[in-house]
Amino acid sequence: MITERMTRENLPPGKVLCEYCTAKCCRYFALPIETPDTVRDFDFIRWFLLHERASIFVEDEDWYLMVHTVCKHLQSDHRCGIYETRPEICREYTTDACEYGDDTIYEKYFETPEQVDEYMDATVRQGLRKSIRSPEPPLLPVVNA
Repeated sequence: MITERMTRENLPPGKVLCEYCTAKCCRYFALPIETPDTVRDFDFIRWFLLHERASIFVEDEDWYLMVHTVCKHLQSDHRCGIYETRPEICREYTTDACEYGDDTIYEKYFETPEQVDEYMDATVRQGLRKSIRSPEPPLLPVVNA
């Protein structure tokens, strides 16, 4: 028997989305960072990504450091183990615009320092480095037959 996936639209009255979720919101945290615009700024981002379980994403032109780590109070049933004494940020979080059911695609997403280096080459370093390509050869003369 195939069970229909729970959506916001077919949520039974009196039920909460959290009852059907794997607690995406408790498996990472993201902190806003300054928008990088120099090689030095991007070098800091490369440093972040040298650490395990870190990534960088851009959403609505804002840059974020994301740390993929599970809250130590998340229980095996995907519920909060300190629900009554949880931090204020958790208390303020609602399912109104949560990630339940989202397959988020970011404007930009970096998982490795090499990706950041490639992005720098295409943006802030453009024109700073000499091309490694051979110069374009001169055009051949047109011969009239």
